[in-house]
Amino acid sequence: MKKTVLTFGLISGAMMIVMMAATMPFADKIGFDRMLIIGYTTMVAAFLMVFFGIRSYRENIGEGKISFGKAFAIGILITLITCVCYVAAWEVIYFKFMPDFAEKYGQHLVEKAKAAGATQQAIESKLQEMRQLKERLDNPFINAAMTFTEPFPVGLVITLISSFILRKTGKKRDDQN
Repeated sequence: MKKTVLTFGLISGAMMIVMMAATMPFADKIGFDRMLIIGYTTMVAAFLMVFFGIRSYRENIGEGKISFGKAFAIGILITLITCVCYVAAWEVIYFKFMPDFAEKYGQHLVEKAKAAGATQQAIESKLQEMRQLKERLDNPFINAAMTFTEPFPVGLVITLISSFILRKTGKKRDDQN
């Protein structure tokens, strides 16, 4: 199980790291709203490795059978490895290459609020919220925890769906056609 989990977890993590590293330098040009779409699309694509990892284990180690619980365990471990890779990459990108990310993102949200016709009080409130976000992101431990919560729900959903689809207990009789 370890080999399957590590192999597919690291492949999935590498997919996310490559896409993050390739797109983050262009965040200003692409726009933060589109970056969200690209980011979550990348996550879904990378988390497809959960499905393939569970299937690989079922076919190669489980002799064509796997319970929902075992499939879920494999999937969630692949998800955790992927999330750790994602967090590690973001920590390096944020602190070494994009320390001004929080300011730019905050500025984007304030401009968006202004364009939507927000009151001056609402804009001031948004500015204060962004200052607090910057303080939290500048703490590596809080930054890591916040970053972990981005891909994990996506991986959890894909793990649940994959475990349900791929479960095969082998209790069917051969003479039933």
